[in-house]
Amino acid sequence: MSTNNLDTNSVGLKQRSHEEIMVIIVALMLAMLLAALDQTIVATALPRIATDLHGLSKLSWVATAYLMTSAISTPLYGKVGDQFGRKKIFQFAIVLFLVGSALSGLSQTMNQLVFFRALQGFGAGGLMSLSQAIVGEIVPPRQRGKYLGYFAGVFALASVVGPLLGGFFTDSLSWRWVFYVNLPIGIVALYAIARRLHLAPVKKQKKIKIDYTGAALLTLATVPLLLATIWGGVSHPWGSSLIISLLAGSVIMTALLIAWEQKQPTTRAMLPTHLFRSDIFSVSSVLSLLAGVALFATILFIPEYQQIVRGYSAVKSGLFMLPLMVGMLISMIGSGQIIAKIGHYRAFPIIGTAVTALGVWLYSHVSLTTPQLTLSLWMLIIGLGIGSFMQIMTLAVQNSVKTDELGVATGTVTFFRSIGSSLGGAIFGSILTIRLTVHLKQLLPSFSSHSSQLSSSVLSGISPAGLSKLPPSVSHDILEAFALSFRDLFLYALPVLALAFIAALFLREVPLRTTTAEPEPVL
Repeated sequence: MSTNNLDTNSVGLKQRSHEEIMVIIVALMLAMLLAALDQTIVATALPRIATDLHGLSKLSWVATAYLMTSAISTPLYGKVGDQFGRKKIFQFAIVLFLVGSALSGLSQTMNQLVFFRALQGFGAGGLMSLSQAIVGEIVPPRQRGKYLGYFAGVFALASVVGPLLGGFFTDSLSWRWVFYVNLPIGIVALYAIARRLHLAPVKKQKKIKIDYTGAALLTLATVPLLLATIWGGVSHPWGSSLIISLLAGSVIMTALLIAWEQKQPTTRAMLPTHLFRSDIFSVSSVLSLLAGVALFATILFIPEYQQIVRGYSAVKSGLFMLPLMVGMLISMIGSGQIIAKIGHYRAFPIIGTAVTALGVWLYSHVSLTTPQLTLSLWMLIIGLGIGSFMQIMTLAVQNSVKTDELGVATGTVTFFRSIGSSLGGAIFGSILTIRLTVHLKQLLPSFSSHSSQLSSSVLSGISPAGLSKLPPSVSHDILEAFALSFRDLFLYALPVLALAFIAALFLREVPLRTTTAEPEPVL
């Protein structure tokens, strides 16, 4: 009976029609939407949450807990899915995320919310990595690009819809609904996955050994790095003993992780080091890291420019991000369709990084009076660039690894992108703060001697209400300083994109397979 099932499943994997695949893809996209949306929808509700739960001092941990656990668990889910089967592990991740969502909505204290957000993050790591790995299992690489493009579009959609929904729920219902909204979406995805996703059974192993030491070392290497990037330049100076100790600890643990994993058998290692001997895998990982760093300059700081300099609300700022989303969707879907027709992918990250750099360079000319239409055009260009290459690294890696390493390879590339995003937020956040101080001193010579007067409206957060209490000339100069600081920030993003462009030039192309059969070894 088991043999018949295996034959049926194997045939089914090769003969799925586009309609059958799309049913599964939609269910996977709904699951990924949960993880992507939760990164943006909660941010709008944070001030109200801090007020209701009387936990302003712990507010940052609501986001930090989710970020850390989702980043750490991403490669872990990939490895466990390879060993035990992706479907049931993916279902577990959805259930864990939904339980965390429900409990987050029911939280009565800030400590409870932080803990349940961490639980959510553990589920989100599986949603982000396994959804793409499952696509790699059911769709041949030649056709995979157009489907992976849909997933990248989910993140574009979440970046716009998240703040809108967060503002609506917080103002019209309750902040608790930013968590409860996950439940119906997740239940639909869970049902569709259970009914329509059928994967070939994993190869039976005499004894499956989990690399607990590798998992612990990965956690100990990642958590200090994330904490340093979150706290550095915000609650603690970059040169403080705490930040230096965290970074040093991360380096030491990374070295121990590499040494440990090199000694482990391929079937057991949490991060098989032999994958990095493939130039396709190594270049894709580096490109994912650099892309994560550079793209945070757009995804995070363009809305911040609109809210601070233009005085837009979070909802209005989200609406004005639509050109970026449209550009991403056009290029993601378009590049996927082209790749499916021509069978080549190498040109897209090269073109995409160049176009993104053009858009970011245009944003380095932003000012107080730049027309909104011009800003929208610049955003469209950035979106077209981002969408051209965001999914290519995953496609290239999946095309070069064996099926039983599909999950860990996909999860590792996703992990590097998450780390890059965290580093990007920290790096460019510090650049913005440093350049703001410089420009404030240039425009307001009395800034140093009257810093206490400006601290509430500038250093601790600017708002229209805070600016209205200042003389018009002072408030204008403060906004001008911010505009100049954002110009500098986008200018400093260009070298990172230049490195990404250079890395893309080294991405080797191998023919995209037209079946889900095992690939030839790629060295």
